Amino acid sequence: MTQLPAEPYYKVRRRRIVSIVALCGTLAVLAGVYGIDRLRSNPGDAACQPAIETASRIAPLAHGEVAALSVAHTPFRVPDLAFKDAEGKERTLADWRGRTVLVNLWATWCVPCRKEMPALDALEGDLGGPNFEVVAVNIDTRDPQKPLAFLKEVGIRRLSYFYDQSAKVFQDLKMAGKAFGMPTTLLVDRSGCEIGDMAGPAEWASDDGVKLVGAAIGGPE
Repeated sequence: MTQLPAEPYYKVRRRRIVSIVALCGTLAVLAGVYGIDRLRSNPGDAACQPAIETASRIAPLAHGEVAALSVAHTPFRVPDLAFKDAEGKERTLADWRGRTVLVNLWATWCVPCRKEMPALDALEGDLGGPNFEVVAVNIDTRDPQKPLAFLKEVGIRRLSYFYDQSAKVFQDLKMAGKAFGMPTTLLVDRSGCEIGDMAGPAEWASDDGVKLVGAAIGGPE
């Protein structure tokens, strides 16, 4: 059998480079079509500019018990998180348009989350109303009765119960670069835009917490 001469190395290398470039172009097109990076950010959203103004105004209040709050510096519309209420009805973050919201993701296996719940409950008691609500979403994925039993055990009475057993709300925020651990908390304005976020617990019902959130509810001056 006659063997064909080997193809020169430079030709093989050039063909590989062309293939890689073509593949990258295809992936870029797919990303545009399917929105692979859809959840990550939207810095051009003009509707979120008031949230940045609010963030700038409350930044000096992010100290003491709420010093870990990172105020937003670029406009960012929070993904329309989906979860269920106590009756099993489907809810999304869009249901709270027109109100400032403190979104908190928690789980019974998260010790800091458990310690933080009474403070969130007290904050809801202090500031909750037509203009503000603490929306605490449980992401336990196994026993659905466990978080309910915990809330009853520690005397949580003011917070409404919301849950997502798939924990997709956490993954959506993680994809957006807003969730790194538990608990995860976002302060969201009336248009669904981020005012600030926090990784870890805080004494939300402290003077520091109430003043900061109260100022955020007021919106930009």
